[in-house]
Amino acid sequence: MTAIRQMTYQPVGHGAAAVETMTFGRLRELNDGGTQRADFHVLAVVDAGHGSVTVDFLRHPLRERSAVWVAPGAVHRWDDIARVAGHVVLFVPTAPVTLAARELVASPDLVAQWSIPDADWPFVDTARNHLLLEASAPPGDTPTELPEILLSALIARLRPPHGEVQPSNPVFRLFRSSVEAHFREHHDAGYYARALGYAPRTLSRAVQQVTGRTAKAYIADRIALEARRLLAHDRLTAAHCAGTLGFPDASNFSVFFQKATGMRPGAWQTTEMARRSPHPARRS
Repeated sequence: MTAIRQMTYQPVGHGAAAVETMTFGRLRELNDGGTQRADFHVLAVVDAGHGSVTVDFLRHPLRERSAVWVAPGAVHRWDDIARVAGHVVLFVPTAPVTLAARELVASPDLVAQWSIPDADWPFVDTARNHLLLEASAPPGDTPTELPEILLSALIARLRPPHGEVQPSNPVFRLFRSSVEAHFREHHDAGYYARALGYAPRTLSRAVQQVTGRTAKAYIADRIALEARRLLAHDRLTAAHCAGTLGFPDASNFSVFFQKATGMRPGAWQTTEMARRSPHPARRS
C-alpha cells in the first residue's frame, strides 16, 4: 500500500483558469492506479463503459450515464477505467458563480456517485459540451468567466442528489470551515462555539439541522476520517496518528479510534491493508 499522492491544482496551458477539462482517455494516461488527494474538485460525467472509483474507503461503480464528484481533500483511486468514456472537469472551490452552485460545492456531504436520469441526459450532455468548447478556446479569445458560468450550468443540470436537500445555514458553514482548519488541534465543540461567538446549544442545533449529528459527533467523525486516511494510506502508527491529530498519547487515540470504528488502530490498519491490493502512485 502506497502513500497518498498530494495533488495541487495546476491547469495546463490556461494560465490562471479556474476550470480545466480532460477526457477519460487523458485520465488513463495520467493515472497509474495509485491513491491520491487533491486540493480541487473532480467532477466526471461517464458516457459509456464500466469501472469504479474509491472515495474515502467506499467503492462506487462507474457506469453509462452516471456522474462522479470527488471533493477536495477526499482520498480517491480510479480502478478498471480502460473502457470508460466521458469527461472529467477539474475546478477550484471558488470557480462556480451562482449562489446555488457555490453552496453545493461547499457542502460537507457531497454524494460521490449517482446515475443521471434519461430525461436529464440531453441537458447534461449539452451543458457539458458547451463547457468543453469554451474551455478549449485559446487564451484571450474568451472572457475568463465563461467556463465558470458554464460549470455552474453543468452542476445545475447534473442535479447532484445532496443539492436537493441541503439547507443554507450560515452558522453551520462557519462551523464547518473552522473544524476543517482546526480539528487536528481542537476536539471540543465548546472551542468552536467560543471561537465563533455562539452559545454551544445554538451551534449544536445548527449542525444537527444540516447533518443530523451533534457538533461533538461531527468533529469526532472528521477526526476519525482523517485517522483512517493516515493509517491506511500513510501507514502511520497509532503514536504518530496521536501526535498528528492532537491526542496526548497513543493510548488516548486508540480509545477514541475504537469507539469511532469498533476496532483498534493496528487491527483496522492490518485489515484495510489486507483488503486492498498494492497500487503504484498516480495522478488524475
